Amino acid sequence: MKKYFSFILSIGISTTLLFAQTTNVEGSKYQFKKLVQLDATPVQSQGQTGTCWSFSATSFFESEIQRLGAKTPVVLSEMYVVRKAYELKAEKYIRMDGKINFGEGGAFHDVPLVIEKFGIVPYEVYSGLNGASTYNHGELFSQLNMVMTDVSSRIGAPEGVSDEWKLKFNSMLDRGIGKDVQTFEYNGVRYTPKSYAASLGLDMKNYVSLTSFTNHPMYSECMLEIPDNWAWGKSYNVSMDDLVDVTIAALKNGYTIAWGADVSEKGFSFKNGLAIVPADPAMIEVIGKDDKRFNDAGAERKSNAFMEPMKELTITPELRQKGYDNKTTTDDHGMHIVGIFTDQNGTRYFLVKNSWGTSNMPKGYLYVSESYFKYKTINIYLHKEGIPQSVKTKLKF
Repeated sequence: MKKYFSFILSIGISTTLLFAQTTNVEGSKYQFKKLVQLDATPVQSQGQTGTCWSFSATSFFESEIQRLGAKTPVVLSEMYVVRKAYELKAEKYIRMDGKINFGEGGAFHDVPLVIEKFGIVPYEVYSGLNGASTYNHGELFSQLNMVMTDVSSRIGAPEGVSDEWKLKFNSMLDRGIGKDVQTFEYNGVRYTPKSYAASLGLDMKNYVSLTSFTNHPMYSECMLEIPDNWAWGKSYNVSMDDLVDVTIAALKNGYTIAWGADVSEKGFSFKNGLAIVPADPAMIEVIGKDDKRFNDAGAERKSNAFMEPMKELTITPELRQKGYDNKTTTDDHGMHIVGIFTDQNGTRYFLVKNSWGTSNMPKGYLYVSESYFKYKTINIYLHKEGIPQSVKTKLKF
């Protein structure tokens, strides 16, 4: 997942969103009623980077830290995770003779991988801006790719591949994101990234990824065939209905969820604060482009469907699988589900925290219909105790 978007960074030290909006955009006839809303730290912006996977997963872990009883909310460094993941990804790329994807995108399990191997630091210690006002890894990744191309061209040479490329690679990361952190002082305590991670009370073995695709056996582990799964992380494959039921049950029991999804559908509109699947796709017209480099997730939309509830498409496992197989459902973007709402017709929506800043009416959030969730979810990531016993039994947990 690597959705890019450019908004101003919004950092806050505090705490839980006071979500007062009851509709999605000014003038809308949608009326949303809160059923569940869990704690989340302030919305951030990933800027012009493909690092949604880190922003969404760190937001998820920040909520986990609050759920586990932290007295003060913690804002973690997304870019420390990104930097260390880039290092690991480069090593894997060389070991695989340049035959795997090397890009800014990643997956939720990259974050616990980094935390277990290297630790983590607070945002205040490592912003990753390195003097800039917003994030943009375009030039940085162009330089990193040149290093990777040069090294991979020497694979198989009699002299082999030296470690010199790592010095150049890390020097570029130093300039583009910031020098690596060895030790730091925070709230009067001296930490290493590993000792700080240990202080948070998180056990990475408690977190699992669930997906739902029929090309793998149900209720068994599988590896999602997506380019950004460079670390070859595993997911548990469950039925579409169980995927929805797990999400609802987890939220009702106090567990938030990291959500990987396709956001290229016309019905996904950040500006309109809504993600829906109208039964008649002609109801939504896309106007212009998101930006000059990427797809239409943030483009202008013109439709009454964003202004008043309309009939949505009935989603089946077969329709969901067809989208995955024909590549109209791809691993676009990572977000963070923190609540459940209903509209005036009783239709269920998930309240989703995004990482594109706070320029829309729901202040960086979206209402995602259950139909959209069924249709376009790639995977969810959560604490395994958030999974209902009925599904745990099927998974043999």
